[in-house]
Amino acid sequence: MKKTWFWLIGLLSLALLFLVIALFLPVRENVRVKQPPLDEKTMKTVAAPAKKSDPAQSSNRAESAAPANSASIPVRKTSATLAAVGDVLIHDRVYNAARTKTGYDFKPMFRTVKPIIKSADIAVANSESIIGGSQIGLSTYPSFNSPYEVADAMKDAGFDVVTMANNHTLDRGVVAIENAIHYWDKIGMVHTGSFLSKKDRDTIRIVSRNGVTFSFLAYTYGTNGIPTPKNQDYLVNRIDLPLIQKDVQQARRLSDVVVVCLHFGTEYQREPNAEQKALVRKLADAGVDVILGSHPHVLQPYEWVTGKTGHRTFVIYSLGNFLSGQKGLYNQIGGILLLKIIKTDDGVKPKIVIEHPRFIPTWVQPKTYRVIPLTEAGRYGLGRAQAVYKETLKHMTEEAAH
Repeated sequence: MKKTWFWLIGLLSLALLFLVIALFLPVRENVRVKQPPLDEKTMKTVAAPAKKSDPAQSSNRAESAAPANSASIPVRKTSATLAAVGDVLIHDRVYNAARTKTGYDFKPMFRTVKPIIKSADIAVANSESIIGGSQIGLSTYPSFNSPYEVADAMKDAGFDVVTMANNHTLDRGVVAIENAIHYWDKIGMVHTGSFLSKKDRDTIRIVSRNGVTFSFLAYTYGTNGIPTPKNQDYLVNRIDLPLIQKDVQQARRLSDVVVVCLHFGTEYQREPNAEQKALVRKLADAGVDVILGSHPHVLQPYEWVTGKTGHRTFVIYSLGNFLSGQKGLYNQIGGILLLKIIKTDDGVKPKIVIEHPRFIPTWVQPKTYRVIPLTEAGRYGLGRAQAVYKETLKHMTEEAAH
């Protein structure tokens, strides 16, 4: 009997144990531990970005991240100034004036304008006479070759970029081009418009200053009837609209500001012709930001041109002669264009605005060939300097005023 009660009590105890388990186990499974609120330090730790060495983690975080609140992204604004001048065309009378006992010194010719050029973040010039060096023989019009010391003086004056696509690029053949490009490379000067291979031609020249990235392209209308050697089209960029449009498209992907230098127009004409204007409109449609013209050897006005999509392009049709041995007042007057480029970056798409175009007319003093700001030219022998200065400024802005 006692044995029977023992078994009954055991069975009841076991049943009670199962009942307790059945009643309380679901409750424990649904228990949620209350997390303390995240303080600022904890939140920063949780939101720490993946290390660059862990691409999978970085990728996953990017996929799962919520869209950024644009209102919380700080807007960054920065700016850079671009200076541009026209033709550096070294006639024999110019390099003879620069001759020294040991070679040539062109630095005094740039000395007066050097502070203006140096003040810009980037400065560009058209190296019209090829810098092939004295070793292959110097020469003047109509087939130019200039000493390396011209390049040294330009570097010293503050220039950063030179364009080489012009009607004199092929004057002295491939050897002069090779010498020039190797020397520009030696002194650390960016050059565009003439190249030594197709691969190099297809490489866009990029220069960055203050967080603003510029690309530089250059093309010429022709080479005075001298044909490009067979299978060497890369030696000089010619004006070919589909080619330019293709280059511009690539440059826009790589830079904030696309600068196209065009050697075009009619020599000694102070107004742009219809072909110049038509090409500029096409390049405005393509999204070019700045167009720098050369070749006429006299100044032509600047203006804004709006493309089909509303893109605004700044163009100066001709920067004239900056340093040359040409005679006549209009051939002796050039200038320094200064542009302020402002970049506003909201983290989504940078915006570029070109502001405050400024033009500083210059004059080449005969015999010494020093480049002088036109406002100071009276002290260096130019008659009616102030009247010439005012007339020049009026001429340069007449297109923009229309």
